[in-house]
Amino acid sequence: MAKKKKVRVEFRRNRTKPPRENDITRDFREDAEQAEDAQSGERVRAKGDVSRHRTIIQDDSTSAAGGEMAAGMPAASGDGCLPGRVLKVHGLYSYVEMEDGRIFRCAVRRLLKSLLTDERSIVTTGDRVWFRPSGTGAAAAEGEATPSPTPALTTVPNEGMIERVEPRHGVLTRASRRREHVLVANVDQLVIVMSLVQPDLKPHLIDRYTASAEKGGLAPIICLNKADLADATELQPLIGAYSQLGIPTVLTSARTGFGVPRLRELLRGRATVFSGQSGVGKSSLLNAVQPDLALRVKTVSDSNQKGRHTTTTAELIRLEFGGWVVDTPGVRQLQLWDTRPEEVEGYLRDFRPFVPLCAFPDCTHTHEARCAVKAAVARHLINDRRYHSYLGMFHGVAED
Repeated sequence: MAKKKKVRVEFRRNRTKPPRENDITRDFREDAEQAEDAQSGERVRAKGDVSRHRTIIQDDSTSAAGGEMAAGMPAASGDGCLPGRVLKVHGLYSYVEMEDGRIFRCAVRRLLKSLLTDERSIVTTGDRVWFRPSGTGAAAAEGEATPSPTPALTTVPNEGMIERVEPRHGVLTRASRRREHVLVANVDQLVIVMSLVQPDLKPHLIDRYTASAEKGGLAPIICLNKADLADATELQPLIGAYSQLGIPTVLTSARTGFGVPRLRELLRGRATVFSGQSGVGKSSLLNAVQPDLALRVKTVSDSNQKGRHTTTTAELIRLEFGGWVVDTPGVRQLQLWDTRPEEVEGYLRDFRPFVPLCAFPDCTHTHEARCAVKAAVARHLINDRRYHSYLGMFHGVAED
């Protein structure tokens, strides 16, 4: 029998605080009795903001895979648990594929939700998990594999329960309502899809994506779509700036097929996530890369030239020429998660050579004298636009 251990976890905190009373000193200056009552009635913090914990008892053992467990993650018993990879999360269910191609629709064990209160989604697309088949799913797990090349996830009959999520690598995350939103996990590279027009190009959003890729351990690739609708010669300074940073940049057109062969080669044999604003053509590009995917697409809005949400959930898709790709819903803003202002400089490649040269070790590169980063900007060794992107990330300004 496995040993048990106690784990202390925080309750989910309130998102808002009640308003404080104003002018307490002025109101109670001449009324000591009323001031004494106010001391006991006025809270410094909201009740839900106090650090409260509860105790959860879980197995104290290693995972069924024999590796070290993630912090706070319960062990999955080797009896009846199977490994798999999450293809898609839809509502309360995750669709998990086994190595032989069989797919199970799984719910998430309640203990996981209790342990990971800071995450918006306990399980995300790309996760490696251990699950326990239930009902007809248990019988299917013992039978012979009958995988389908393109299974319909909404009609999967096999069911199970996710018992454990393996440690992640290669993640794309963002902050969402003071919680971590993991868009995808266990991928190798991030294709940042931007359109040149309809909607307009946003270089500052590209910089946020490259910083998020550096933070999550992903290799960034910039894809500028709708090249048939713009003059490519005007983009040479932008392409050159990212090329100097070692970030591949490819011009594409999903409509004409321009640049698609090069994009296909960048995807071959790798696990890749496509991300960008709504309407930039992520799904259209994937349809051009592999036509039989038949992903749904929509045109941009005529009124505001912004994209319409077509892809509603991230889905892991196998490529016929080798590799995997994740098509994600469009985002309107990208805020770095769990990042202090002083850490932003470490996620910008062009800042790193100059940071140690600043006069002060805690230099923020915003107002200090003898700042090597600001001097590099003045000498055009750091792109001025990139510096303004840094200021936006440093001050926590979300790009819309």
